[in-house]
Amino acid sequence: MNAAHGNTMKKTDEINETPEEQIPEYDTGFEFGKRYKNTPLVVIAGRPNVGKSTLFNRILHKRRAITDPTPGVTRDPITENAFINGYPVRIMDTGGFKLEREKGTMEAVLDELVVEKSIDALKKADVILLLLEAGTVTGEDEEFINLLRPYWNKVIAAVNKTEGGRLETEAWNFMQYGFDNLLLISAEHGDNIPELYETLISRLDFTNVVEDDEPEQIKIAIMGKPNTGKSTLSNLLTHSEASIVSDYAGTTRDVVEGQFRFKNRRFQVLDTAGIRRKAKVTENVEYYSVTRAIKTLDRCDIVFYMLDANEGLTEQDKKVIGLAYERGRGMIFILNKWDTQEQEKKVFKKAERDIKVMFGHMDYVPVVPISAKENTGIPQLLNTAMEIYNQLTRTIDTSALNQALKDWVAAYPPPASKNAHFKARYMVQTSANPVTFLLFATRPEVVQQNYLSYLKNKIRSDLGYDKIPVILELKASRKKWQERERT
Repeated sequence: MNAAHGNTMKKTDEINETPEEQIPEYDTGFEFGKRYKNTPLVVIAGRPNVGKSTLFNRILHKRRAITDPTPGVTRDPITENAFINGYPVRIMDTGGFKLEREKGTMEAVLDELVVEKSIDALKKADVILLLLEAGTVTGEDEEFINLLRPYWNKVIAAVNKTEGGRLETEAWNFMQYGFDNLLLISAEHGDNIPELYETLISRLDFTNVVEDDEPEQIKIAIMGKPNTGKSTLSNLLTHSEASIVSDYAGTTRDVVEGQFRFKNRRFQVLDTAGIRRKAKVTENVEYYSVTRAIKTLDRCDIVFYMLDANEGLTEQDKKVIGLAYERGRGMIFILNKWDTQEQEKKVFKKAERDIKVMFGHMDYVPVVPISAKENTGIPQLLNTAMEIYNQLTRTIDTSALNQALKDWVAAYPPPASKNAHFKARYMVQTSANPVTFLLFATRPEVVQQNYLSYLKNKIRSDLGYDKIPVILELKASRKKWQERERT
């Protein structure tokens, strides 16, 4: 579709505060809820603290990027799919360009890496949205504008924080740098955002955008303590340098996303911030990073939980793994840096046994040794992930399920004592991914936990769910399954 049709769009992408009567009616031909490929890329760039992440969040209608007054909060580029005026686009939030750096410090090294990532993003962009801040023009602004000269035909300049006409006169000073036009906006308050959207759409080409009819991506969240190799694995899988790799704890702050293919199946990687003990989380930014990493459990299918082969499991690991278990997520324990260990089967067997002893109720979770740095063990890891995903999305026919339940109850009947006696009437599967079953029984309040554990283990072993958690819920019923079917 040609961008010239931007004036015939269905609905604008205004943020929720906009009154409904102010939203013009448009028609794009694109349908919301569908997935698209070959979508154009808009890169939001500029120096720190000009409001890039605030604008990014506004376009997405959600708090995807961390916003904080601390300069340099965003380090890794973050990319999300969005609709602007009904058109599907990819939006990238980049780290701020910092000119002043305290040489010799780890922060300076990271700042240099952030700048490199931002410059790489400019090369890939279809449109570069240069965000400036109303007020005094800084040396960082001038330096960054000079860096943009080779990409000048892709640049749209917007001056942020001009809500209600604030510092409007000063904002126009940026015209001295040769911009054809300036948009004066407020990412926080929404001033002139519709005009910004119209300008973006007019500069993008949607000719090659097509509906994506491939199967859903398998979403992988890479989690674990800092410095276990999460970003190294993410970059290896995606064949990119999307995540900054450093020995400095807390390097990754946001959830960095990437895609790759394995055996013609698409995967999405969510590289999360390293999760440290609460006592060690001192900065607001790190607090939000950890919170966001934990929320990733609601978005993923499978957790790749990274463990340093030299350190093993800690109490902090147990807490995060417990959260994944409660949500019914598939999981793989990854023993990273396995190249530093003796390459004997008995060494791995001991490491595997140590993990399974600590998680007796999760002994079904596969343990895979890899070296993200040396690129070993990856095919086994991804084959295991595909097997887990197939189990997560499997559904069982109700009649087959209840025949199995009848056999399980016959093999191990419920307690016969009067106080603990109940009848297991029937069972249905209520969801996949997470895999959830509902058991109808008389007197569910007396069903003991060990009997539920028995049934969950039988579901896993007999019905093909041997590598994932299953959730089994109870509900009272005095009718058998066949009787309920007849009514």
